[in-house]
Amino acid sequence: MNPLKAFASTLFSNKRMEKKLDITSIYDIAINSLDGTPLNLKDFEGNFMLIVNVASKCGFTSQYKDLQVLQEKYIEDLVVIGVPCNQFGHQEPGSATDIQSFCEVNYGVTFPITEKIEVKGAHQHPLYTWLTQEINNGVKDSKVLWNFQKYLIGRNGELIDYFTSATDPMSSKITNHLS
Repeated sequence: MNPLKAFASTLFSNKRMEKKLDITSIYDIAINSLDGTPLNLKDFEGNFMLIVNVASKCGFTSQYKDLQVLQEKYIEDLVVIGVPCNQFGHQEPGSATDIQSFCEVNYGVTFPITEKIEVKGAHQHPLYTWLTQEINNGVKDSKVLWNFQKYLIGRNGELIDYFTSATDPMSSKITNHLS
């Protein structure tokens, strides 16, 4: 490739900056619960985790119902973790109290919900840096495209796969891994 074209290609590519985290596994990542207390991911070692960026004013918000059903059906093997994010259409504008109340009242959510974070961009939380970058997760790169994108983590902390917003939480694409 001609050097000028190579430079232009690099300059104008959509390739994001990779950031190697200084951790050994997903269990080392610090994140807080919605109430501000630390949520220790190490507590979920040995179980599957389904990590979902959630929003209360999204066309996919009704997936909270099936996320709760999934959590209850696989209670011994799976922990669903909701991660509020306001980066897609400003569809999660509420405070921690608003989010908690919305989830409990409208969907009976009992699974853990984290603090509101950024899942992409310059202020991406380390959890999503791990989830979206092969250099950290050892499996694949991905981009969070919208609310309710799902990341399935195996019993030993390995990334199994990710699923777009349109994938229903009860889809066999997800549940086949849990059986």
